[in-house]
Amino acid sequence: HGHDLVARFPEVARAVAALPGEGLIVDGELVVLDEKGRPSFQGLQKRAQLTRRLDVEQGAVERPASLYLFDLLAIGGHDLRPLPLRERKRLLAKLVPPLGTVRFADHVETEGEALFAQVLQRGLEGIMAKKATTAYKGGRSDDWLKVRADRRGEFWVVGYTEQETPGRVSSLDILAWREGEPVYAGRVGSGLDETQHKWLVGLLPKLRRDQPPLPAAALAPKGTLWLAPRLLAEVRYKEWTEGGQLRHPVLLGLRESEPPPGLDGATAKPPKGAKKAKPKSEPAAAAASPDLRLSNLDKVYWPEDGYTKGDLIEYYRKVSPWMLPYLRDRPVVLTRFPDGIAGKSFYQKNSPEFLPSWIPTVGVWSEDVGKEIRYAQIQDEEALLFLVNLGTIPFHLWASRAPHLERPDWCILDLDPKDAPFAHVVELARGLRGVCEELGLPAYVKTSGSSGLHVLVPLGAALDYEQSRMLANLLGQLVVDRHPKIATLTRQISARGGKVYVDWLQNRRGQLLVSPFCVRPLPGAPVSTPLHWKEVVPSLDMRRFTLVTVPPRLRRNAADPLLPVLTERADVAGALERLARRSG
Repeated sequence: HGHDLVARFPEVARAVAALPGEGLIVDGELVVLDEKGRPSFQGLQKRAQLTRRLDVEQGAVERPASLYLFDLLAIGGHDLRPLPLRERKRLLAKLVPPLGTVRFADHVETEGEALFAQVLQRGLEGIMAKKATTAYKGGRSDDWLKVRADRRGEFWVVGYTEQETPGRVSSLDILAWREGEPVYAGRVGSGLDETQHKWLVGLLPKLRRDQPPLPAAALAPKGTLWLAPRLLAEVRYKEWTEGGQLRHPVLLGLRESEPPPGLDGATAKPPKGAKKAKPKSEPAAAAASPDLRLSNLDKVYWPEDGYTKGDLIEYYRKVSPWMLPYLRDRPVVLTRFPDGIAGKSFYQKNSPEFLPSWIPTVGVWSEDVGKEIRYAQIQDEEALLFLVNLGTIPFHLWASRAPHLERPDWCILDLDPKDAPFAHVVELARGLRGVCEELGLPAYVKTSGSSGLHVLVPLGAALDYEQSRMLANLLGQLVVDRHPKIATLTRQISARGGKVYVDWLQNRRGQLLVSPFCVRPLPGAPVSTPLHWKEVVPSLDMRRFTLVTVPPRLRRNAADPLLPVLTERADVAGALERLARRSG
């Protein structure tokens, strides 16, 4: 992604700098090895998250990284990509030592099946198979193949969560039975098909039980329904995480079976390091979030304003009743600023591996990266604060909710001024509202928290993304036709001519909206704030809506003017008929 990692992996940078030759361009993989010499995904993730110099230096000693190089693309200004892979690797082997921080990634030219058997035996992730005679090609190619060595196992189903749709199962809570001891293994939702849904909806109510077979319901999401262990789930997964749960589990099959002696009614071991359940005399909420430990509350996140991480957490705590309706059941993308807005940040779609089991995730297949991405879902205040404590400042949302991820709740037009006057943004927002009223469409508005306004039309999941995008294009074209001197549909900034960009492309699948009531990582800590239309006037000053001012505003106003966008459904068909009659 173009990020400079030199400062985060100084031991690797020093070893790279010591390589012979000038103008080297190499291909390889950065890994952190575990105590058995195997690549550790979590070890690498923990190293990559370190940013403070002292932490980085300590990490380089405690979790040293290694760079395995497997291809040489250029040296001394000579482009080696046309050479066969076998020849490029021969030259690379002359430059890179077989051992050390930077090392040559060797290969086997025959006995591929025997090699794969060894990979399985040693618990490694898999092998890469490449054609030795081919030139280098950027991106994906038929010249190489990834052969995964995913692990499999059978686990007892001890609970489940339901989707909003009646008769649909969201995920299954599973338990491993190890040497006569139960171990909670997390949840699995990916892989459930229609046949299994129909079978489970008839079977699970018969297996219901009141008491969880776990030390506390804290290890599972709120709303989990508990089951007597009568189902075995065959699950494919990457590995056991350090938190004691499966990474990337996928359900392969289900079968009925009698549990081994001692399992029925057993209590499961919590993941290593998890808090024990609170006594029953304490409120249930106290046991609902065992991993909610807030830290570094005095760290300054906004240097110019003096706002701290604690101020941010307290803000989100105050606004959570208004914010959570927009967050629930949606894929959420985090942007984390562990050292505040002046430090380095990173964008995180895939939920962290250490995410506690009481924060659910939803898997979405990505064609861009060729794998499933597991997005975090924020269902309650505890989950929201847990993610803020990780350094998350803004939360970006999908327009659709599980289980209807192909049908958005709203159609959005983003009014982006760049160098245009904000008064033009206001004029266009009101113009869009006028267009919608003429067509019989409801419209709502909020600040972006940056420089523009967002106008949203509620769809009630009645359209798919392509239909929503077409509606946005139609509305955008209508408002630009009426305001040609101040509005444009041209995306390229240099070609806008100082006009406000009416962005209708934010309605594609997977495009994100900054959440209402979300703080932005900008000076002043501005907040994306729902507005009443009577507030959308030329004198509107978006700098008034900040981390400090929004909570009192909510206490005064009580009602959220944007909230109907979650439940209302626009009559799009009627709007198109009215437009056709008017055009005719």
